[in-house]
Amino acid sequence: MATKGNTSLNKGIPTPEDAFVVIIKTEWNSTIINALEKGAKKVLKAATVSVKSLVVPGAFELPFAVKQHYAYSKRTPDAYIVLGAVIQGDTPHFDYVCKGVTDGIMQLNLQIDVPVIFGVLTVLNEQQAIERIGGIHGHKGEEAAITALKMIQLNRAIK
Repeated sequence: MATKGNTSLNKGIPTPEDAFVVIIKTEWNSTIINALEKGAKKVLKAATVSVKSLVVPGAFELPFAVKQHYAYSKRTPDAYIVLGAVIQGDTPHFDYVCKGVTDGIMQLNLQIDVPVIFGVLTVLNEQQAIERIGGIHGHKGEEAAITALKMIQLNRAIK
């Protein structure tokens, strides 16, 4: 069982100057994903961060989209936020998709020079997803944006 939203995450939110974040989101489970994106954009707007959103079909395509954007875009972002929702339901591929997406994002974090923030919900049912978009478990879109801001600050301090 997940813990309630991490309210201490909101302490000391940096406002990095001239920051640019790319959100890559899935079109599957769009109601949930759009709520995650709205929360992320709210936090990023408050920090005066420029944002661009891209859409891929499903969660499995998220790592590929980050890799391609990083390799070929004219402007490298300061961070990526990937948003998706893998809902178990009655299909046996849940574990494979969750592991594939998680491993793909982890590999990107080790290979590219900007942070890739994991905003993918892996839940048993739609109710659990709803609890993570402003319900009893906080708002994972907002938390992903806060994490991106903190990682941008850390990355700039190191460089």
